[in-house]
Amino acid sequence: MIKELDVISSPEEAKRRPDWLRVKLPSGKKFKEVNNIIQENNLSTVCSEARCPNMGECWGNGTATFMILGDVCTRSCGFCAVKTGRPMKGLDWDEPRRVTEAAKLMGLQHVVLTSVNRDERKDGGAPIFAETIYQLRDAIPGVTIEVLIPDFRGLSDALQIVIDAKPEVMNHNLETVPSLYRQVRPQANYERSLELLKISKEQGLRTKTGIMVGFGEQPGEVFQLMDDCVDVGLNVLTIGQYMQPTKMHLDVQEWVHPDVFANYKEVGESKGIEHVESGPLVRSSYHAERHV
Repeated sequence: MIKELDVISSPEEAKRRPDWLRVKLPSGKKFKEVNNIIQENNLSTVCSEARCPNMGECWGNGTATFMILGDVCTRSCGFCAVKTGRPMKGLDWDEPRRVTEAAKLMGLQHVVLTSVNRDERKDGGAPIFAETIYQLRDAIPGVTIEVLIPDFRGLSDALQIVIDAKPEVMNHNLETVPSLYRQVRPQANYERSLELLKISKEQGLRTKTGIMVGFGEQPGEVFQLMDDCVDVGLNVLTIGQYMQPTKMHLDVQEWVHPDVFANYKEVGESKGIEHVESGPLVRSSYHAERHV
């Protein structure tokens, strides 16, 4: 019987970030090179837009997650630091070329693409995902690609555009347990997200999802989410600590102990998920090259 560990939940402790969540400020030659390449190609990365704690490590290693479809999201998730609003521009058809050029300059063999939500569009911006995949493959022999896509409001035609481009990994984040969707993902739907993963798996793609903990979920809810993931054939699950990006976002309810993350990994893999990447600083694209 695998023990269910408790989370740290006192309000006083939630105000103090524990030692295991301390990270070094980004620095170093490689970090500066990556930053310059991204700026020179007028690109966005989820690393900087979402204030990822691993930005220094990843950029220092010459990797980054490109955020396409602009930097304004049509949704207002309670955890996310990306700007919310109505995008003023249509699709930027030069963006795939710039992403490809940056990936070549960085010497990447594995590329991760994510995006804001573009709910104002019937195609959700899916054609830019596909075009970027095609251009990367033409320009970088042997490249592997992970896409972290929005739910496209459940529109099957938009999803199919990305599936047909055949990324090596199809990632779509559940983000949290169903009971917390109203606070965390008010414009999303848990069942719709599971269906996206199921459809992608049924069409032969390797599937992946990620959640954050520390919103106030119970361990039993996380275990049930794992069961749901097994039911749709999920290959990879990432679990990390939620950290409040600004005072305008949801408060941290618990600082989850590293032992709990280790337990989540053990439980998830025992249930049949092929790989669970679980730790306080884990984010959806962390160690993504290992998930192909």
